[in-house]
Amino acid sequence: MTAETNAAAGRPVGRVRFMDAQRVNLDGFAVEDADLGLVAMRSPYDPGPSLVIRDGRVTEMDGVPEDRFDSIDAYIAGHGLDLSVAQEAMSLPDVEFARRLVSPDVPRSEIVRLSAGATPAKLARVLALLRPAELCQAMTKMRARRTPSNQAHVTNRLDDPLLLAADSATAAAFGFREIETTVPVLADAPSNAVACLVGAAAGAQGVLIQCSVEEALELELGMRGLTSYAETVSLYGTEQVFTDGDDTPWSKAFLTSAYASRGMKMRVSSGAGAEVLMAGAERKSMLYLESRCVALARAMGTQGVQNGGIDGASVAAAVPSGLRELMSENLMAMMRNLESCSGNDALMSESDMRRTSRTLPIVLAGSDFMFSGFGSIQRYDNMFGPSNFNAEDIDDFLAMQRDWGVDGGLRTVTADRIARLRREAAQMCRAVYQHLGLADFTDDHLERAVDAAGSKDLGETDTLAVVSAAQAIRDGGITVVDVVAALDETGYEAAAERILAMTAQRLAGDYLQTSAIFDEQLRVLSLVTDPNDYAGPGTGFEPGPERQAEIDAIRQARGVEDLRAEQATSAVPLLAVAGPSGNGAGRKAAPGAAPGQDPREVVIGVSPAVGRDVWRCLSGLTVPEVLAELLAGLEEEGCTGRVVRFNDTVDLGRIGLAAARLAGSGIGIGLQGKGTALIHRRDLAPLANLELYSVAPAVTPELYRLLGANAARHAKGGTPDPVRNPYNDEAIEARYHTTVIALMALERAWVKPGAPPEELSLEGLR
Repeated sequence: MTAETNAAAGRPVGRVRFMDAQRVNLDGFAVEDADLGLVAMRSPYDPGPSLVIRDGRVTEMDGVPEDRFDSIDAYIAGHGLDLSVAQEAMSLPDVEFARRLVSPDVPRSEIVRLSAGATPAKLARVLALLRPAELCQAMTKMRARRTPSNQAHVTNRLDDPLLLAADSATAAAFGFREIETTVPVLADAPSNAVACLVGAAAGAQGVLIQCSVEEALELELGMRGLTSYAETVSLYGTEQVFTDGDDTPWSKAFLTSAYASRGMKMRVSSGAGAEVLMAGAERKSMLYLESRCVALARAMGTQGVQNGGIDGASVAAAVPSGLRELMSENLMAMMRNLESCSGNDALMSESDMRRTSRTLPIVLAGSDFMFSGFGSIQRYDNMFGPSNFNAEDIDDFLAMQRDWGVDGGLRTVTADRIARLRREAAQMCRAVYQHLGLADFTDDHLERAVDAAGSKDLGETDTLAVVSAAQAIRDGGITVVDVVAALDETGYEAAAERILAMTAQRLAGDYLQTSAIFDEQLRVLSLVTDPNDYAGPGTGFEPGPERQAEIDAIRQARGVEDLRAEQATSAVPLLAVAGPSGNGAGRKAAPGAAPGQDPREVVIGVSPAVGRDVWRCLSGLTVPEVLAELLAGLEEEGCTGRVVRFNDTVDLGRIGLAAARLAGSGIGIGLQGKGTALIHRRDLAPLANLELYSVAPAVTPELYRLLGANAARHAKGGTPDPVRNPYNDEAIEARYHTTVIALMALERAWVKPGAPPEELSLEGLR
C-alpha cells in the first residue's frame, strides 16, 4: 500500500501506527472537566479559604456559614481545627506558607503547628503552588517517621494457605514491615490471616499483618491476635458519597475508636478520584476533596492516612497534573502530623515509564510507607488488583534504590535464602493446620507451593478445604495463642517465640503511636521514638554503612573476579603459543610472530587475554568458535589465516592494523575477547577500517563467517558488500557495559608494553 493509498484510506503513516501500538495508549486520558470533578487542582468551583470564629466556635469555614454546614464541615469545624493557631494560619499568605513548607530552615514542627489551624481550602490552595521538585523537598522534611518503610500485598487467587505462607516469608525477607492480604472469597479471611501470620514469622521478626475485609470481620481477626493493623475505614470528600455508603463522619470515628481501643494500629483510607467514580464530586477539585478527607482523619483521631489516589489513582492520572495531585495528598497527611501510607497500591498506568514516574519522587523524598501495598506477588495473583509495582518489578525497585542511594525499605535476598524460607514457612503452615485439625496438605502440594512463582503453578487444589479451615478457625475461636501453641508443639519453637513476643508488644500498645512499625529487634520506630529530623543537607535520615551495603548489593552486581570465574568455565586446551617464528613459508626465525609472504594470507589478531583469562564473547560464543567461523570464511574464498595474539595493546584498531601489517595480503582481522571485530588494511590509519562489528553481543556465527569471507575478498583485491551490524532493539549498552568493563580489566592485566606478538596454534579450530 502506497503512502497516497494510506492517506486516502485515512490510515495513519507507519510512524503513527508504531506509536499507537505502545502500552501507554492502553491508559485512559480525560479532558479536564470541572463539572464531572475531572480536575486535579484549582477547580473554578473550589471554595476560597475562610474562617470565622465567634466565642470559640467556628461560624464560617471556606465560605460556608455554620447553618449550611454538611456533616463533614460540622465534624471538621467541631474537632479538626486548632483554633488557637487558626487565625495565624489563615492570615498567612499562600505563597509564604508554601515557602515555609519547602524551606529546610523552617522546622517540621512549625508547619505541623500552622497546618493544624488551616482549613481544607487553605491547604489545598497552598499545596497547588508547589512544583514537583518542591513537593519532594517538602515531603523529605514532613514525613513523620525518620526511617522509611514499605508495605506488601500478599494474596493469591486460590487463597492457598501454603502459598500465602511462603509468599509472606519471602516478603518479610525482602524487608517489608507490613503485609496486607485480602480474599477473593470472604469466608476464607480467617485462613488467610493465619497463613500470613505464620509465614511472616518465618521471614523476619516484627512484621505487622492486615487482612483487608469487611470491617466487623477484620476487627474480630484483630481481637483474636491474628492480625495487627487495619486501614480499610474509608473517608470521602462529599456528604453524598458518605451517605451512599450508609456512613457518616461520626460512624467512621466510632469505628476508628473501636480498632484503637482493642489494640489495633489503624489508619483510614481516602484518595483522589473516589468521588468522581461515584458521580459525587460536586464540581470540586480532587485536591480540595482530599483536603477535606485528611482534615476529617485528623479530627477523628486516627494515627494515619492511606491516600494518594488508591483505587482512584488512574482517575487522577487521567487529567493534567494528576501525579502532582497524588503526591500532594501524601504530603497533606504529613502536614497534619499523620502517618502517610503512600498510595502506590493501585496500577495507575500500563506504561512502565508512567508507573515509575508516579513512584520515583516518593522514593527519593521518603515516606512512612513508600507503597500502600507493593504487590510482592505476581500481578495476576493480586486480589486487590495489580499494584503500581508487583513481583515483576522487585528487581527494578532494588536497582532504583541502588541507583539513587536511597532507602526504599527493601533489600536483596539470595536465591538460597528465599528457597529455605519458603520451605520453612510452608512446612510451618502445614504443621499448624494439621495440629489444629484445619486441613491436611500433601507433600506434593507443599513442594509446589515452595517452588511456585504464583498460584498458576499449583495446579488443581482443593479450594473447599480452605473454606472449611477458615470456618473452623472462626467457629473454634482460634486465636494467636493457639497458633503459638501449635508451632511450639510441632517443633517450631523459634517461630512460636517470635509470634508470642510480637503479641506481647501489641499488648504493651506502644505500636499505636503515630507512624509506628517494629524493626527486626522488635523496637518501635514511630513519630515519638524515631521522629524525622530533616533540617537541610547533612541532616535527617541517611542509610548507615550496613544498610547502604544492603541497598548496594543487588544480586545482578558482578566484579572482575566473578567474570574471571565465569570465563574459566569455558577454557579449553586450544590457542597455545605455536612458536616464535610460526610456520609460514619464507619466514625467518625471530622473536614473536613474523610477517607473512603469501598474498592470500590474512592474519587474525586477538587481544592479550584471549586464551588466558578470556574464553567467551558477549554473544555467548566461545573465542575458539568465533575463530573457527572466521577461518572458515577465509577458506571459502580461497585464503588462508593464522591467529596472532598481540600483547602490547587492547585497542582493537591497533590490533587490526598490526595484524594487517603482518599478513602477506596486507589485510588483517582484529578480534577482542568480548567479540568486537573489524577488517583492517596495512596502509590505513589505526581508527580507519574497512568493516566493523561494533555490537558484539548480537553477532552470530554466520556473521563472523561472512566477515572472514569479506576479509578474503579484500585480500584478493575485491570490493565486497560491507557486512552490516544486525538489527536489535535490546539496550545493548545497559545490558553488557558492566561486563565489558570487567572484560577489559582482564585484558589490560595482560598488556605488556613492547611485548612481541605471539602466533597461536590452530590445532582443533578447523
